[in-house]
Amino acid sequence: MNYTVVERELELRLVLSPERSIPVPARLGYRTDDPYAVHVTFHTNSENPVYWTFSRDLLVEGVFRACGHGDVRVWPTKSEGRSVVVMALSSPDGDALLEAPAAQVSAWLERTLRVVPPGTEGEQLGIDDALDQLLAQ
Repeated sequence: MNYTVVERELELRLVLSPERSIPVPARLGYRTDDPYAVHVTFHTNSENPVYWTFSRDLLVEGVFRACGHGDVRVWPTKSEGRSVVVMALSSPDGDALLEAPAAQVSAWLERTLRVVPPGTEGEQLGIDDALDQLLAQ
């Protein structure tokens, strides 16, 4: 099955304290064969990158207002005069507070929304076609 991938490399800031943060190279990924999700790959200094997957709708909403609960929360804010999108990630291995440049995240999200407009995600999965084939037998 063919699918489309929309990716963006960018530098996030891992917030260690109110006064200190460090850069973390990351990749935002979106695939039409997994149309409800966004994938974030963090390239840390270890051999293995860290992967997170969460709802595209959550990130879209988080560009405009605080949203999410539990493991993933997202909200817009200003940091050092820059517009950023903050991602608070929590797992059994630890917590991370990351800032992403809002303009870059928004531009990437717009590309994903052009590829798969909101409300059409289910069409990408081919469920209706599979059901039609199953019921036709």
